[in-house]
Amino acid sequence: MTVGDSFQLAGLPTLSRATAARDETARKDPQRLDRLWKSGQVLLVDKHGRTPVRDGATALAPRQALEIADDRPAEAMLLGEQDDVAYWVLPSTEELRPVAAPPGAWSLWAGAESAAGEQWHDLRGIGSLLDDTAAGLFTTAVGLLNWHARAKFCASCGSPVTPIAAGWASKCTGCGREEYPRTDPAVICLVHDGADQVLLARQPIWPAHRYSVLAGFVETGESLEACVEREIAEEVGIQVADIRYLGSQPWPFPRSIMIGFAATADPAAPLVPAEGEIEHAHWVSRAQVTEALSNGGQLPDLILPGETSIARQMIAGWAARA
Repeated sequence: MTVGDSFQLAGLPTLSRATAARDETARKDPQRLDRLWKSGQVLLVDKHGRTPVRDGATALAPRQALEIADDRPAEAMLLGEQDDVAYWVLPSTEELRPVAAPPGAWSLWAGAESAAGEQWHDLRGIGSLLDDTAAGLFTTAVGLLNWHARAKFCASCGSPVTPIAAGWASKCTGCGREEYPRTDPAVICLVHDGADQVLLARQPIWPAHRYSVLAGFVETGESLEACVEREIAEEVGIQVADIRYLGSQPWPFPRSIMIGFAATADPAAPLVPAEGEIEHAHWVSRAQVTEALSNGGQLPDLILPGETSIARQMIAGWAARA
């Protein structure tokens, strides 16, 4: 492969999938919201981002809205509408006990089980197991809840805020300032040599042998391309060229969007992993990556990112361009 012979993502990133319609006008119409609640379904999400699931964690298990409350709770957030059903999210405080993650999940965190035996799992673990509608709803739910959990006070005067617009904004109880859900941009870049090697690295907190591509947050006053150059240099000490956009994926942990790029670098340049941030980085052959992908994403000494992350589509797209 030559530098000009471009590759693309292997598929649409898992958490970029969505089918439910978003309607801003509905969020500002109390009477319509009340009607949508009556026929709606509700995702319950606990403080660890877990929600009830069924069918081996391949489907969500929402509650009928009227089973929760006859009238729309003030804290209910509208996720969207699909096939004449409105979907909402509410935080849950249900007591749960830890259980193992389901087969096919990819997560650092265990799942949970209710007293009645219902399974609860998080978005990182099961996002790739869900269909398009469920993946979009769960991603939006986690993003909204995380934003509200971290934005309880006004950034201008410090007074408490209250949710408005069905959870899609907040209003300060002191000065009246309105705020909207914040998304923090982060770049994620697959660095390759223009031929048959890709640069993979691991963080110290990851399980043994887990590797991925490099990523980092965009700084104030910085372009996306400049962030790619800076982050790669900071994390592994090399310069990149031929920076090219691949695609993006919401990553609501707590409120990011991952913006994917590809770039090239010289494999002969010495790698200098950032102390405390990158435990190890090395060049990996296309053959080894392809073998890992054909074996469910892992070999004894190489575990690739799970399918919930855009990193998996980036690596698979590069590996397929033989």
